[in-house]
Amino acid sequence: MGLFDKKYCDICGQKIGFFGNRKLENGNLCNDCAKKLSPFFSERRNSTVEDIRRQLAYREENEKQLAAFFPSLTFDGSKKVYIDPMRERFAVTGASNWRSANPDLIAFSQVCGVETDIRENKEEIYYEDSEGNRKSYDPPRYACDYEFNVTIRVDSPWFDEIELELSDGNRPDSRYTDLYREYERKMHELADILMRRDDRYRVWDGDGMMNRTDNRPEKPAPATAPAANAGEEWICSSCGAKNSGRFCPNCGAGKPAVRSACDNCGWAPAAGQSMPKFCPECGRPLR
Repeated sequence: MGLFDKKYCDICGQKIGFFGNRKLENGNLCNDCAKKLSPFFSERRNSTVEDIRRQLAYREENEKQLAAFFPSLTFDGSKKVYIDPMRERFAVTGASNWRSANPDLIAFSQVCGVETDIRENKEEIYYEDSEGNRKSYDPPRYACDYEFNVTIRVDSPWFDEIELELSDGNRPDSRYTDLYREYERKMHELADILMRRDDRYRVWDGDGMMNRTDNRPEKPAPATAPAANAGEEWICSSCGAKNSGRFCPNCGAGKPAVRSACDNCGWAPAAGQSMPKFCPECGRPLR
């Protein structure tokens, strides 16, 4: 066939416009059929016509299954995560009307792992001297923000991972803000739920563990001790400067509060016992 010969979709049979062809390993796919594929699918060029037919059949069945999907938990970010803990299923989509987008329904049992990553983006701050030259501060100063990224590894014939950023559009600029701690909490909570490590959503029904969405016990509120006395010397984790006040005079970062309990599970050391580096109950870092 020549370059300008008419092409037809091998799925629906419709004529394909000049710029509308999506090449398959052994055929052609039109735009309309391509839009029905999973948004996480990236192997189109290596797929056969039969592969695409199987996936479209799966997508049709997925749309039917959505009728019984009632998420009670939502995690916002670059994509939203909708979770139905009762039936141990979830969906991830960036669409505002998630039902009409036909998001892939994924069972908790398909989750192979959840990777979490806090990425620091740091840019040096400069000043202009009297002659208009750009100069570095001594020691250097930096403007920072922090990304909270989650990668969900799944066992699916159509895709194997889903990536999203929980902090999309509202990144914290310091490790010592409530926003930073809230994103950190949400990131670990999402991982625990999908990996079925969070017992707050599970009850014993006599036969086994079943999920629940109501009457969930709240985590004990962590007791947070006040910041150490102003006269005590501390090292700023942002710029490395030694300080004795409540804020770093070099970069402005606040003095970290002294933890007295794990903010994930509420464990606290006994009176007179020093705070360990990691929680003995849930393994979270405590320093």
